Amino acid sequence: MRKKVDERIRTLIENGVNSRHRSMFVIIGDKSRDQIVNLHYMLSKAQVKSRPSVLWCYKHKLELSSHMKKRGKQVKKMMQQGLCDAEKADAFSLFAQGGGITYCLYKDSEKVLGNTFGMCILQDFEALQPNLLARTIETVEGGGLVVLLLRSLSSLTSLYTMVMDVHDRYRTESHSEATGRFNERFLLSLASLKACVVMDDELNVLPISSHIRSIAPIPVKEASEGLSEVDQGLKKLKEELNEDFPVGPLIRKCCTLDQGKAVITFLDAILDKKLCGTVATFAARGRGKSAALGLSIAGAIAVGYSNIFVTAPSPENLRTLFEFICKGLGVLDYKEHEHFDLVKSQISEHKIVTTRVNIYKHHRQTIQYILPHEHEKLSQVELLVVDEAAAIPLPIVKSLLGPYMVFLSSTVNGYEGTGRSLSLKLVQQLQEQSHVSAKSTEGTGRLFKKIELSESIRYASGDPIESWLNTLLCLDVSNAIPNISRLPPVNECDLYYVNRDTLFSYHKDSELFLQRMMALYVASHYKNSPNDLQLMADAPAHHLFVLLGPVDESKNQLPDILCVIQVSLEGQISRQSAIQSLSHGHQPFGDQIPWKFCEQFRDTTFPSLSGARIVRIATHPNAMRLGYGSQAVELLTRYYEGQLTPIAENDVDDKVHTPQIRVTEAAEKVSLLEENVKPRTDLPHLLVHLRERRPEKLHYIGVSFGLTLELFRFWKKHRFAPFYIGQIPNNVTGEHSCMVLKSLNNDEVEVEVDESNQWGFYGPFYQDFKQRFAKLLASTFRDMEYKLAMSIIDPKINFTEQGPIKATADKLLGSVKEYLSPHDMKRLEAYVDNLADFHLILDLVPTLSHLYFQEKIPVTLSHAQACVLLCTGLQNQNISHIEGQMKLERQQILSLFIKVMKKLYKYLYGLASKEIESTMPRLKEIVMEPHSVSVDEDLNDGAKQVEDDMKSKSESLFTPELLQRYAIEDGESFDNVLQSTGGKIPTGGLISVKSNRKITKPEKENGSHKSDKKRRLDSHSHKSSKKEKKNRSS
Repeated sequence: MRKKVDERIRTLIENGVNSRHRSMFVIIGDKSRDQIVNLHYMLSKAQVKSRPSVLWCYKHKLELSSHMKKRGKQVKKMMQQGLCDAEKADAFSLFAQGGGITYCLYKDSEKVLGNTFGMCILQDFEALQPNLLARTIETVEGGGLVVLLLRSLSSLTSLYTMVMDVHDRYRTESHSEATGRFNERFLLSLASLKACVVMDDELNVLPISSHIRSIAPIPVKEASEGLSEVDQGLKKLKEELNEDFPVGPLIRKCCTLDQGKAVITFLDAILDKKLCGTVATFAARGRGKSAALGLSIAGAIAVGYSNIFVTAPSPENLRTLFEFICKGLGVLDYKEHEHFDLVKSQISEHKIVTTRVNIYKHHRQTIQYILPHEHEKLSQVELLVVDEAAAIPLPIVKSLLGPYMVFLSSTVNGYEGTGRSLSLKLVQQLQEQSHVSAKSTEGTGRLFKKIELSESIRYASGDPIESWLNTLLCLDVSNAIPNISRLPPVNECDLYYVNRDTLFSYHKDSELFLQRMMALYVASHYKNSPNDLQLMADAPAHHLFVLLGPVDESKNQLPDILCVIQVSLEGQISRQSAIQSLSHGHQPFGDQIPWKFCEQFRDTTFPSLSGARIVRIATHPNAMRLGYGSQAVELLTRYYEGQLTPIAENDVDDKVHTPQIRVTEAAEKVSLLEENVKPRTDLPHLLVHLRERRPEKLHYIGVSFGLTLELFRFWKKHRFAPFYIGQIPNNVTGEHSCMVLKSLNNDEVEVEVDESNQWGFYGPFYQDFKQRFAKLLASTFRDMEYKLAMSIIDPKINFTEQGPIKATADKLLGSVKEYLSPHDMKRLEAYVDNLADFHLILDLVPTLSHLYFQEKIPVTLSHAQACVLLCTGLQNQNISHIEGQMKLERQQILSLFIKVMKKLYKYLYGLASKEIESTMPRLKEIVMEPHSVSVDEDLNDGAKQVEDDMKSKSESLFTPELLQRYAIEDGESFDNVLQSTGGKIPTGGLISVKSNRKITKPEKENGSHKSDKKRRLDSHSHKSSKKEKKNRSS
């Protein structure tokens, strides 16, 4: 059954062809493939030229094969199953057999770059990403069609909850629910695109495209009506320069006024012949940069340049360049095979590209392709052309610059997200050098010119698809950065949480705020991709914060964004998953810091901790280096440490509740022809103060960035310590990737921490990292700047203030013999005494350097001395290299070096002396132990004993018992004595009479003579010790 096509669809196609603007169709339904034939037919009827070429992009499988025999079998099988109408199948078969269709997998979409098609078909909506969307749509020429095929949907708003393929990469073990905010914003943006029609598989226009009701045909522009202002300017330029050679013939090949002016600028630099300048061209895709370069190279050949080199990431990127070189030589009366030859090379099995042009009309001239890293071949070059310079690592681009003319070309604001590295870093340096040379009287220095192309060649200016794509993917936001009228004090700024549901709701204010945020990203980062926008919107673990000044609520306007921080919550990985990852050597998507930490230290406990990774931090260009970035990082750290949460919120449930997106329209049972899609109204506030939101419980905050001295010092200032530095530099910037982290002092999380360690639980891992990095300085990081290496190692060079004695003693060197032999010490002594050259001890310097930077040799050095020791000992650099690095004279470096060696030798000599002294035999020392009785006690006891003896003697003279023994008991004994003396008494008056009584001795007191016993024991021990000594000596 035939059905008349809506005239509005035909009108939209014809208007696009007449105005050279592209149109877009979204077809929903399982039979949407059948309508492609009708759209292609209407497009071919509207264009008065050959059949439009078609680009058909898909995920991995076509519904009908591109092979004719296979397609026939599939159609026959579908007809038997009743899934295909014979008439429609024949129509599609004729369409497919007609040729002009290029089939391309989404993963191979880079192959279509630089090609132009009249129609682009995108199927498998769930596989689409912002990069793929822009890359494929940009291949469509003016007047062409972009067709998006969707399967049957119950309602358009079901796209909000559609699971996209890229969501698998966003999910982590602890964050598994991705939200389709990007799809919601994409669908709402289609409603505002005037050149887009959303319809079902029977070409019925849906209510979301109600704007097409008022579409009116655009009258065909006749040639007699005259040219536009831009075209008139290009025509006038061609007429003015028609007689000039070689500019005149070359300018006739230009399609736009911008391209013509670019060719003139290039040729002016070539004719000037000051072989020390740079001309840089920046433009979006399809502006004719490569063509302008090709025409300019042909002009350089015409004026006599002999050695011209061109470079690009791949020779395949130079197809257009060599094509326009040949066209330029053709208009300058150079004939192929007679005046020049093309040399082609096979870069793969199916690809043959031009790599060299040999010209021999007047004299031998050469245009030669070289790889970007082959800059040593540029000794005789006169002109160097660098195409797609933003895709070449920045250090390599810098090495390509020399005393010759250089033309640079780069894509900016494009879907590849390239060009910012060049414009942010290299171009800024070249502009500064140019200003300095312009001010100098001598005129020396590198001159610099910058060209920007804005007018498109592929389609007319004002193309609605281009402006829609730029707005949807935030591609052209470099002009969206508003000027800040007043920079508030840093301490008055606050950090706010951005609600992503509201940010991507496609409201007017939300869109303006989103464009400003992305503008800061583009202005601050070397590489930006449209895929980053989908990551911001849909990734469940990502959160956004903005730093704002004091907000005046009386003014109904958005506040100025001073700084943007994008954070990804990571960790909370089970121990079993960590062990499995280590055993398989595979890291899942997301959770970069936990998996990298687990890989580097083989630790399965760290992934179970929870943390946050700062994905991006971008500061307003007018507020750089004023402390706003530091303030944002400090507030974020305090927020996650729980310092900004009010006390009243302590009773709130620990779990952070994030409002789920409620798609009320998707729940309504309405058909596609009745559904009206509008932005949601029941949305929370866009900005939430951190005091009004409870933070997640985290153990650490980490960052991953390209390693530069400035960035590393910034994070080091905020107490972040490194744990990983990639050994292979980044392909785009040439920088090594670096990961740092900082442990949080959070009372709500429990981790065993050594309180004496300032790095918290990370302390032991940090020491291990520093030792590994120091060993790699001699090989992988040998060419690293010494200032950066010193900042990473962060050695202790001042030992005048000792730390804890126990901690210091554990690190110190125990024995010299383990590292240096006696001969090594002799050589070191000879150098220190100026008896030998420093080459004699170069083999000892690495050992001494590692010992010093491990804090095993506590010698205080100046910073310059430590730098010289690092360069010579850890990096194994020669004196000439250190001269260029440190900007010091050779004698100064050698003077610093010998001072270091003297200090190290003095410490080692003292340590060796103590070591030798400890091994010599010694006499055993006599142990002088004190007596058990002191001198005073001994004297007191002696005095008391004497007093007792005297007292007892005096008392004994008058004791009756004592005198009783002299008593004469009977008179017989007395008479006997008298008889013996003759009865006379002697003259002395004394007569002796013998007594018969027994004498009884008095008992001694026990307590009075205790000291005697002690004295006898001491004397006995003293005698025994003397005997032992005599026995030993004998």
